[in-house]
Amino acid sequence: MVSVVCTLDHHANEVSGCAFSASLLASCSGDKTLRVYSAVDFSERPYSPLCGHEYGVHCCCFTSCGSYLLSCSTDGAIAVWSTDTGARVSALEHPSRSPLRACAVAPDSSLVLGGACDGTAALWDFSSGTLRRFLAVSEASVAACCFSPCAQMFVTGSTHGTLRLWGVDGSILCVQKDAHDLGVTCCSFAPQFTVGTYGCCVELQLASCGQDSRLKIWIVSQYEGTGTLTPLLHTLTGQSAPVLSCAFSSDGALVVSGSVDKTVAIYDTVSYLCMFWFRYVTAVAMSPTKPWLATGSMDRTVKVWRIGDGEDTTDRKLPSRSTLTLLSDWSEEDVQTWLREEGLEELVGIFKSNNIDGSELSRLNRESTFVIPESVGLRGRLLRKVESLKAAQSGSDGPDEFLGPITRELMRDPVIAADGYSYEREAIESWIRGKTKTSPMTNLPLQTTLLIPNRSLKMAIARWKSSQ
Repeated sequence: MVSVVCTLDHHANEVSGCAFSASLLASCSGDKTLRVYSAVDFSERPYSPLCGHEYGVHCCCFTSCGSYLLSCSTDGAIAVWSTDTGARVSALEHPSRSPLRACAVAPDSSLVLGGACDGTAALWDFSSGTLRRFLAVSEASVAACCFSPCAQMFVTGSTHGTLRLWGVDGSILCVQKDAHDLGVTCCSFAPQFTVGTYGCCVELQLASCGQDSRLKIWIVSQYEGTGTLTPLLHTLTGQSAPVLSCAFSSDGALVVSGSVDKTVAIYDTVSYLCMFWFRYVTAVAMSPTKPWLATGSMDRTVKVWRIGDGEDTTDRKLPSRSTLTLLSDWSEEDVQTWLREEGLEELVGIFKSNNIDGSELSRLNRESTFVIPESVGLRGRLLRKVESLKAAQSGSDGPDEFLGPITRELMRDPVIAADGYSYEREAIESWIRGKTKTSPMTNLPLQTTLLIPNRSLKMAIARWKSSQ
């Protein structure tokens, strides 16, 4: 049984990551912030949101004791935050200030790992903040990384689809090419290990997921001073779109994956049969102390789910439109609930008599006079709320083509770069001023730094804004 415990809808852009400590839940977003909540009643901490990154935040994680929260961003830095005060206590800057796609902290909190868009990985000593290793990993972006439970090894995954197993001394222990066609998006070690046959090695389970819509389970065998990634244990193909996130439960009994097809799959790690399916996910995290799963979504919300039977299975908030599924999937009752929440109770009877469900609601326009027979003001209020609802469920403040690929905000001064993509001028100029001279979209070298104003796109954005 899976049930919603809580829905958190404070982010202004899509949720890109979430993480649990024993007492806190954190989420990060393209809106450049992190939100921090109590893991007891899911109230937001007084110091939340955490602001300080210049661009969207891609990943977050807690130290093992929960005293610090780490986050990485397109701005090329890993920020370290105090979970007591919310203060930013330090920043670990990538040596070339390349955008950081992933970060991880060792189970003993001794090391911090960051994966960058220029194909490198940086390894820092956490206590001193000094750089210990700077590794050339791939010609493509390093999009995923994680430490083994013993903190003696770590794994990186690239957008070329390769998994690499490393020793913390920077030595390459094993390379698994083409682990995921089109690229690795996330990887996670199970917290437990088993002793191999004849006691000659320790065996760990590693989950990885990618753009090929697959969740894969590998066995990592660690021998004294070395390790190897053995042939695949399981390939799980239940999801129909790129799988963006995966995580093991604290006891290693479950593994979960979240996909662009808006589903989460929960598997037991004995049979690897799918136990549950539910919707809406781009990021997943498991609580280390309770049977709770957090999911982040493009609809800007974080949901906390309880897995299994027991008390405390009801939503801690009153039903709201943010807890519902896609608008096109709404029932007539869902639409009527939404009307009441938005202060449009007088329309409930009309909608009920006309059997208006979510699909019909999404198609309402000013000519739909049979729904609002007389009041022009009421019709305008309804249509504005419907448009706002559709924009919120699309996960952006405007059509996706109007959002800058780097900032994920509505572009004010769009320009065309040498890779053929349009960017917000200030963001791409800042990108080019750094040492990264590759395309943010393709990772290929930019043949020129010349930027051409995209006047047609600027005019289209202006027209769209005036229509809102």
